[in-house]
Amino acid sequence: MHGANSSSLTPTHFILSGIPGLEAAHVWISLPFCFMYVIAVTGNCGLMYIISHKEALHRPMYYFLALLSLIDISGCTSFVPNTLCIFWLRLKEIDFNACLVQMFFIHMLTGMESGVLMLMALDRYVAICYPLRYATILTNTTIAKVGLATLMRSVLLVIPFTFLIKRLPYCRGNLVQHTYCDHMSLAKLSCGNIKINAVYGLIAALLNGGSDIICISLSYTMIIRAVINLASADARHKAFSTCTSHICAIVITYVPAFFNFFTHRFGGRSIPHHVHILIANLYLLLPPTLNPIVYGVKTKQIREGVIKLFTREKDAFRVR
Repeated sequence: MHGANSSSLTPTHFILSGIPGLEAAHVWISLPFCFMYVIAVTGNCGLMYIISHKEALHRPMYYFLALLSLIDISGCTSFVPNTLCIFWLRLKEIDFNACLVQMFFIHMLTGMESGVLMLMALDRYVAICYPLRYATILTNTTIAKVGLATLMRSVLLVIPFTFLIKRLPYCRGNLVQHTYCDHMSLAKLSCGNIKINAVYGLIAALLNGGSDIICISLSYTMIIRAVINLASADARHKAFSTCTSHICAIVITYVPAFFNFFTHRFGGRSIPHHVHILIANLYLLLPPTLNPIVYGVKTKQIREGVIKLFTREKDAFRVR
């Protein structure tokens, strides 16, 4: 096997194919990828800057949003530059350990994204159901603790992936039919028993995303009950409006994730492989691209911060 140590059947490197079957269109596919990545990085950096500099946004809801933006930037940066190198420069080779590092960060950051969305749902639940106790329940210390707990949960759930991949013998070559290093894409190159990889991958998804979806659903059930009991229509509208951005973020994140999950496991041969790969990339790239746009359009304080930032930059340019 090319690039492998025959005694251990562990490759020194993997070859990332890009999007198999669409090699001739790689350059054209790279254009929306690059455009979305620039929007994701610029938009999320802008969000973090506005939240850090606008005192009115120094509240739990926006701290969680800043954390989500940081995760989004890190998540798309963990694979998009490498994918663009495959598309533009045909640099398809990746070191075995570098591949494991990329796999770890991609899975860990997607787990954290789900966890932060769950924390944001709990934030809205406390804000609407216990408004008078909001500041005392969600203190800066509490936010730091739950943020750290979300990080630790994702790290502890993803660490076994690296050991499960390293233990496998790779006798089916080292060509990965993907644009990035994904746990099951690597496992499928092995001629060993990968049942434990598949089972643990499902368990990790249920413990992470599954539990988060349950918490989000329960939070919004309680929120809806509380809002319905409000006396005036104006109060109900105002309460719901504080949740619209978060609901959009949930839809943007979980719809591609579920689509990717179910097509990968149940689509079988009916869905072309290049469609699987495109969905897997959109699942990671779409939320970072759209989240800052959604929050910028739907949240008045952020919208005002963006306008003030551009006005200040325009005035500074005129002075020069």
